[in-house]
Amino acid sequence: MEIFVIIISSMLVSNVVLSQFLGICPFLGVSKKVDTALGMGVAVTFVITIACLITYPIYYFLLVPNGLDYLETIAFILIIAALVQFIEMVLKKFIPALHASLGVYLPLITTNCAVLGVAINNATDYGEEAFGIGYLYSTVRGFFTAVGFLIAIVILASIRERTENNDIPNSFKGTPIVLVTSSLMAIAFCGFAGLV
Repeated sequence: MEIFVIIISSMLVSNVVLSQFLGICPFLGVSKKVDTALGMGVAVTFVITIACLITYPIYYFLLVPNGLDYLETIAFILIIAALVQFIEMVLKKFIPALHASLGVYLPLITTNCAVLGVAINNATDYGEEAFGIGYLYSTVRGFFTAVGFLIAIVILASIRERTENNDIPNSFKGTPIVLVTSSLMAIAFCGFAGLV
């Protein structure tokens, strides 16, 4: 039951973009087309999940025992940067069209506050005394937080594609209508709060 609560709260109730407002740059910048948004969402999902798998043991078995827990942000950024470089190389080699469409937003995953925030929170929230179950909870929470990001960015991209040719007042064209749309999505996601 606790895993189910973690899944629902990570994906919907505490959505990293719409509730915590982390990762807004790629959310607004890459959500013009569904294909690009899906690619970014999958890349972020991969990075967050692997980052949670790696940062938890590094925090509890390397940083904390040596009194270096104050270096967690720097260590986690280095881990995330290495993962993003790996993804960038793979996309450039195997899916060059997606690599080109993601543009500058792909390297920005390294400093994406959503990725870093999830890695730091997951590493420090569950405690080392329950390493087995804490590690599982951390990984599940990281994966489904990333899935929540994927859901939000794909929904916004699909709405933007559908409203692209609508008759919108000039003062709302472009970024203003995207901000209004994302704020309405955030209000809609607040309705999930009663699930947990």
